[in-house]
Amino acid sequence: MAEQLIHANGVELCVESFGDPADPPVLLIHGVGASMLWWDEGFCRLLAGGGRRVIRYDHRDTGRSITYPRGHPGYTGADLVDDAAGVLDAHGIAAAHVVGASAGGAFAQLLAVDHPDRVRSLVLISTSPAVPGDRDLPGPTEAFGRFLSTAQVDPADEGSVTDYLVGYIRLLAGDQRPFDEAAARDLVRRDIARARDHGAARNHDIIGGDDRPRPPLAAEIPGATLLRLDGAGHGVWRDDWPVLTQAILDHTAD
Repeated sequence: MAEQLIHANGVELCVESFGDPADPPVLLIHGVGASMLWWDEGFCRLLAGGGRRVIRYDHRDTGRSITYPRGHPGYTGADLVDDAAGVLDAHGIAAAHVVGASAGGAFAQLLAVDHPDRVRSLVLISTSPAVPGDRDLPGPTEAFGRFLSTAQVDPADEGSVTDYLVGYIRLLAGDQRPFDEAAARDLVRRDIARARDHGAARNHDIIGGDDRPRPPLAAEIPGATLLRLDGAGHGVWRDDWPVLTQAILDHTAD
């Protein structure tokens, strides 16, 4: 199915689905500043080919979804969580398997806490607990922090923005595998070309949360497993598609 604009949670979002609508639904949620393109079409089609109805979508301020003035997001992180439920509503889906990457994994966890009847299962990639708990996971590397604090980018210069985002993706990829700069530049180029305002994605850096009290997530989720991907960076990388898609298909088998 081609991309389409829907009304979800009171706003206009851009979505795209793959596979048979009769198959078990899998909702993909990516992280801050990431449009649906960060879930590569090839990855989506692998999941769909395994008998899943796959849905990806643009967060607010990314891609073709509703866009706010730069520096003035009219929403919170809680709204992004509720948007995911709205995407399911717009597709007539009562509950879906939810796959979240990076901050999208946090959104997926909060979706399960705030709307437990909407989530069949969770797959969390490159993410941390979204609510307080006893966890001591490593934070970003020093190199990543230096990049964010020292990188120079001119928002009015598309070439400058492109170089910055490619550098950002390079840091996410890590240093254990060869970096595919051509693929990164192609993703950035397509992302900028289809965005209503490519600079609006920076609004995600300044959105707040909410004051809703939430119980801690369970220390252990029955049936949960850990899949380690040697040498992988932060996110979903092409080298890992075969093992990752098979793990998701196994996990979401009804």
